[in-house]
Amino acid sequence: MMSERNDHQLEQMCAVTISREYGSGGGEIAKRLATRLGWQLIDHDIVWRVAREMNVSEGESRALDEQTESLLVRILNAMQGVDAPFMAATSSLDSIAVSPRAYREALTKVVDAAAARGHVVIVGRASQVLLAARRDVLHARVVASLETRVTYVMNREGLGREQAIERIQRKEHDRMHYLQSEFKQHPDNAHLYDLVVNTDVLALNSIVSLLCDALRYKAAQLSTPADALGPGAGLPQYPGQPGDFPLPEPH
Repeated sequence: MMSERNDHQLEQMCAVTISREYGSGGGEIAKRLATRLGWQLIDHDIVWRVAREMNVSEGESRALDEQTESLLVRILNAMQGVDAPFMAATSSLDSIAVSPRAYREALTKVVDAAAARGHVVIVGRASQVLLAARRDVLHARVVASLETRVTYVMNREGLGREQAIERIQRKEHDRMHYLQSEFKQHPDNAHLYDLVVNTDVLALNSIVSLLCDALRYKAAQLSTPADALGPGAGLPQYPGQPGDFPLPEPH
């Protein structure tokens, strides 16, 4: 296997965004991908930390655009090498009062600053929409059947079946509502992504490898003009008019 950490082709790409159905294993895939690439993971924890910092500093300075990138770099540097379970045990982010406006501002600024910093794996945070115009970003969505997700949440979170179903439905509703209300997009829109993968059968590490291959391929296309991309690139015209084959009428 080629070492992604020493792959100079991948250096041209600045980010991977991971959208996921709750319980599909998308967060774990993002973590493993970041480790495989040697890139920084950007998740909910970091956005809340920047939102908190911005909330505090809004009255002290008007230069938030310039501050956010330095805040992000400082927070990322502080978190590097810190054990994830330790962070989860010591973090009190859920109890920090951050206004919706501060969170939206922090969200946009963190995603933009993270992409500018480069070599990041961004989990959720509407990043597939905010960075949609950038060709140096790979966008992926991770899905699974409801039954697979229920089993995952029961096992990972120690919940009963009904609790797991309720949690999945609530998280999916909140994510869908936020993306629709703030960005007029639906997370299930396949056109937002380069790749949609299903974890019902594919193992998590196999999906990480698929994402690395897709990232490498997209990097190779960066120098190709946009009008030379697409499924018809390099294909000749059909020799004749394609025929239409009507489906049989239902009885």
